[in-house]
Amino acid sequence: MRSRSAMIVAERRAARLAAMTADERVRLAVRLGEEGLADFMSVHRLDRRTVVARIKAAHRLGRRPSLSGDVD
Repeated sequence: MRSRSAMIVAERRAARLAAMTADERVRLAVRLGEEGLADFMSVHRLDRRTVVARIKAAHRLGRRPSLSGDVD
């Protein structure tokens, strides 16, 4: 069960997102992604290329290989 205050915060966040244009939501998503990468780089003391490679590798774990990925 969620608290009343958590529900209010979630409703306000949803209202803010609903009031944004599609362009604003995309810019927000990109900004949050960049901030997440920067945080990961800082915490693990890694460069951007290594961080992106690690994230991509983590996403591939457990996925079935695609035949379309074998096309050169």
